[in-house]
Amino acid sequence: MNGIKDLIGKEICMEISGKIKFAGILIDAGMDIIVIYDGERYLYCPLLHVHNVRIRDELDSIQQPLEKSSIEDESNSFSYRKTLTNAKGRFVEIFVTGNRSIHGYITSVLNDYIVFYSPVYKTMLISMHHLKWLTPYHHQLTPYTLSNEMLPVVPTNITLSRSLEEQLQKYKGKLLVFDMGDNPDKIGLLKTIQNNIVELVTAEGDTVFWKLSHLKTSHFP
Repeated sequence: MNGIKDLIGKEICMEISGKIKFAGILIDAGMDIIVIYDGERYLYCPLLHVHNVRIRDELDSIQQPLEKSSIEDESNSFSYRKTLTNAKGRFVEIFVTGNRSIHGYITSVLNDYIVFYSPVYKTMLISMHHLKWLTPYHHQLTPYTLSNEMLPVVPTNITLSRSLEEQLQKYKGKLLVFDMGDNPDKIGLLKTIQNNIVELVTAEGDTVFWKLSHLKTSHFP
């Protein structure tokens, strides 16, 4: 993927995990992330999920952006982790799983997960390995047009661990929802978590074991 830098400033087509396709101007390319401008928004995509990139064949030209991204880094070091850190506290839209994006803002960036505050799901733990793209809001917009007073920074009331598995250990005996409840078997009481295996008891009392590395988001009802 080193040759992608040669396409900066050109219109490209890109396919990411989930057979999702984007077209836009390649703005920058780092070691583990690229950013494109699709004519309306900046899309930051970790290379982990980029399947292919090619020069765009269509005749319709995308206008160059009139202003920089609100999370653009002025340094020469452009990376996935630095992008997440620069985005802290700013309204963003992220896409992780299913056909739903999540709106809100990042409050913390840890080793392998981020803490995200959503006005819908409240505090969420999101695996950095599953975040497919991120786009910052325009300066004047807020999620769902809510006022800033209705979107306060909500710090977690417990100390954050560096890894997602260690953090989830703190919620044993409590109800959790994984992957925004896309599967009823991902909603339940957390019994144990060990060696990347989560033991969950569903509403019907069934025990289901999930591999943590395949779980994308966690939140607490």
